[in-house]
Amino acid sequence: MGDFSRWLLHEDQKELFEYLFALVLNITFVAITALVLWPMGRAIVAWRLTKGYWIFWSVLILVSILMILAQRFFRMDLYSRFNAYLISGLVVSGLLQLGWSAFAALLIRSSMMGTPMWVAVVLYGVGLISCYVASVAVGVYYMGTIYRLVNSILALVAFVLFSVWPAAGSAMYGWFFRLWFEF
Repeated sequence: MGDFSRWLLHEDQKELFEYLFALVLNITFVAITALVLWPMGRAIVAWRLTKGYWIFWSVLILVSILMILAQRFFRMDLYSRFNAYLISGLVVSGLLQLGWSAFAALLIRSSMMGTPMWVAVVLYGVGLISCYVASVAVGVYYMGTIYRLVNSILALVAFVLFSVWPAAGSAMYGWFFRLWFEF
């Protein structure tokens, strides 16, 4: 195990380590969420989060591939067109992060029917943490410090905003959620 961990933590394996870390964090979060929400009768939230993460990772990978192709087509790279490269990455990763925050806020809101206040607090905590976990996943494909900082802050602020104003999240991403989910 020592050789494997040294190999995985080597600078050459940084991308693989970050991908595995995000994946393990995601799986661990969903498992702990299921264990916490099961006694409260809200284990279905963990299942919906699992389905949501599956779709989120799929969309994230697809959009990242399309982004790379678009940046190559328009010859945007870190050295020749820095501003275009940075801004395009911020916009795309931000839209992905906003999508997850809207999904999490709408999911939590729909799961709160007839719950006591302490269960609602737990559910909102789960939603907030899920947004952080999603920002770690976005950070795998958009690795710069600026992307991670902006997306982490955006995830938390957007979750609070969409929790307070769910119509905004539904207006922005509701068409996509209706394809895959029942709220």
